[in-house]
Amino acid sequence: MISFENVAYNYGGGELLSEMSLRLAPGSFHFLTGPSGAGKSTFLKLCYAELLPTAGHVTLFDREVRSLGRDEVALMRQRIGVVHQDCRFLDHLPLAANVTLPLTVSNREVSGQDLGDLLAWVGLRHLADALPPSLSGGERQRAALARAVIVDPEVILADEPTGNLDWEMSLRLLQLLVELNRMGKTIVVATHDLNLIRQAKSHVAARVLRIRNRRIQLAGADL
Repeated sequence: MISFENVAYNYGGGELLSEMSLRLAPGSFHFLTGPSGAGKSTFLKLCYAELLPTAGHVTLFDREVRSLGRDEVALMRQRIGVVHQDCRFLDHLPLAANVTLPLTVSNREVSGQDLGDLLAWVGLRHLADALPPSLSGGERQRAALARAVIVDPEVILADEPTGNLDWEMSLRLLQLLVELNRMGKTIVVATHDLNLIRQAKSHVAARVLRIRNRRIQLAGADL
């Protein structure tokens, strides 16, 4: 589904990631850990072709990313939902319009029933007409998740989705991600919260990856 072969990435001031080889299999659940600045966000951007590797090969759905044109990348990204750390919204649009934005820009429609069901699933149906500035941190994160899954992607990438949430809300968001994984979605969550990972491992067969010294490692049981 997504594979890295000897991938490296250089920002210009030195190599950030090096010799990374792994495969994210369909239906798998991965946590990505590492200290601040280790390259977790960069790794996720490589996973959806926001960035191209400076060495090695990244393959998305059996296509090498360097072989893809702009339109092909856009189509590929419809198969990958991304929850950004900063929850980017258009503040002048109500929540429902923000959630459906990925469909709007690709000239696709969603029924009112399906949108209502999705907002109910993340616990936000009553806030469909609310503007983003009025939402709490937890509501924004759940709205971001709804926006990521509205295109029915095969892969969901979440960058520190619980970074600004309290423990109760973090567990609520984690449960939504676990449910998506049980539906067959491949999940990758970048996080520094080891307690969240320990909690998740009691509910899902999660693989823990750690970025250390520019390379990616299987963390194993010792977190």
